[in-house]
Amino acid sequence: MINDIRVAVVVCRCPVGQVAHNLERTRYWTIQATKKRAALVCFPEMNLTGYSHRETIAEHAITAPGPEIEALVRLAAEHNIALLVGFAEKRADGRLCASHMVITPAGRTGVYRKLHLAPPEADLFSPGETLPMFRLSGVRFGIQLCYDAHFPELSTCMAEASADMIFIPHASPRGQAADKHQSWMRHLPARAFDNGLFIVACNQTGDNGDGLVFPGNAVVFSPSGTIIKTRLSGNPGMLVADLTVDQIRHVRCHRMRYFFPHRRPELYRQKPIFNDLDP
Repeated sequence: MINDIRVAVVVCRCPVGQVAHNLERTRYWTIQATKKRAALVCFPEMNLTGYSHRETIAEHAITAPGPEIEALVRLAAEHNIALLVGFAEKRADGRLCASHMVITPAGRTGVYRKLHLAPPEADLFSPGETLPMFRLSGVRFGIQLCYDAHFPELSTCMAEASADMIFIPHASPRGQAADKHQSWMRHLPARAFDNGLFIVACNQTGDNGDGLVFPGNAVVFSPSGTIIKTRLSGNPGMLVADLTVDQIRHVRCHRMRYFFPHRRPELYRQKPIFNDLDP
């Protein structure tokens, strides 16, 4: 990481199938992030189409490129801010993916497709097949979507690719924001601490009109696994955080705080030797 960066993460209601409405809310929150001088704004998982694991979500899936993405490219350019937006994506071969796209002010795009599908999603969505990374304004980052965060190897792979931060947009329903936060505290700080990088997470909020209700929370963890900022309100809103070079150097420039370089991956690939010590 060679530059400080200010990021915004949005907690918003994303009704299923109301793409025009969700695009308008994306525009609204992008303008708010611009007013806060953020360089990048991240939206929840599938914020454009709404999140659903019912077959009807296929009717609302969008293509990339397509008119919705073109509108967002114009939005990013107009306000000089990078967007991280999510949607159910209909691919050229007809497969459905849970996707998250990066759109830069210069009109460059990249897409991450969810690699680990939750059991209710597996019969409908297809998992991604590649592990893309992104570089913007001197910052290297990866994206994971909700269920992805439960697999520590994925974060390790991103750290091996020199990630400075990982964005983890969620569509994680049920409970109150404080309850969901406690659930996240079981694994998200570990992803930051073990890999010496920032973790930035946000969630949908409210009733999506398709049988799910979301608690609406967001959190940013430092590379030492401590909370920089958190948002526990169930109301729509935005969290803005400054992620600095000093915060990452605090870990990576200290020989006893940065564990990642001392891993022994060649050893982990070996088959363990089992010793039976029973008489």
